[in-house]
Amino acid sequence: MLIAVRCLAVALLVGATWLSCAVLVLAPVPAGAATPVLDPDPPGANDWSCRPTAQHPTPVVLVHGTFGDRSYGWERMSSALTRAGWCVWSLEYGQQGTQDIAASAVELRAYVRRVLRATGAAKVSLVGHSQGGLLARHYVARLGGGKVVDDVVSIAATHHGSRFPLVGSGASCPACRQQAAGSSFLADLNAGDETPGRVSWTQVTTRHDLVVLPHTSGHLAPGPRTTNVTVQDLCRSDLSEHLLLPSSSTTIAVTLDALGRRGPARTTGLGC
Repeated sequence: MLIAVRCLAVALLVGATWLSCAVLVLAPVPAGAATPVLDPDPPGANDWSCRPTAQHPTPVVLVHGTFGDRSYGWERMSSALTRAGWCVWSLEYGQQGTQDIAASAVELRAYVRRVLRATGAAKVSLVGHSQGGLLARHYVARLGGGKVVDDVVSIAATHHGSRFPLVGSGASCPACRQQAAGSSFLADLNAGDETPGRVSWTQVTTRHDLVVLPHTSGHLAPGPRTTNVTVQDLCRSDLSEHLLLPSSSTTIAVTLDALGRRGPARTTGLGC
């Protein structure tokens, strides 16, 4: 029921397709399975005893989007990252990502500091979906995150806003209005260097995005530390749209490549 309500809210406020929500709502529960726990940790995530290794030195923090929480949409991504050997964390922020983005970025900064203290790591990597990618960039650009962030992977992010008419109409959702194309928040953030610091920036988008319009709003200015990837350029049969893009096998492959090498992800050799 919680997922159904959230999907309806997203569909009404930001134009998400009901089909992607129905996939989650109608998925059968195996016979004899325990009653689902609301907002559980993603598989393998938030193990505070996990310690980074020399091969996987940066803890990975998953940053959800608007109306999301620490578990929603991260199941496949978190499983893949932990299987590959990464320590993974996932936070909740900003009243399910609806409050002012600058205030949410302060919460992200505090969470990153907590992860660094717990692990002894020098830096983290951030993987953000939708507003989560924009939030990660604001943290790097405005709150000193560039000193402690190695990689940012943004998935269907609202870096340049969306032109979908309903995105900026949420009266009780300041973050929704800030993500509308042409907002003062975006004008300020995008006025200077779009990829500040020594961070590696990988942006993943989909041509089937019905929330971030156009989907190329999720790209950042080209540069030596920047990769912009549209999943259909790597895998023509990838039909993932906005909500399901973090679960895409293509997206996961790009994310693992970005985290596992110097610099951003490659743009070839990662298809289906």
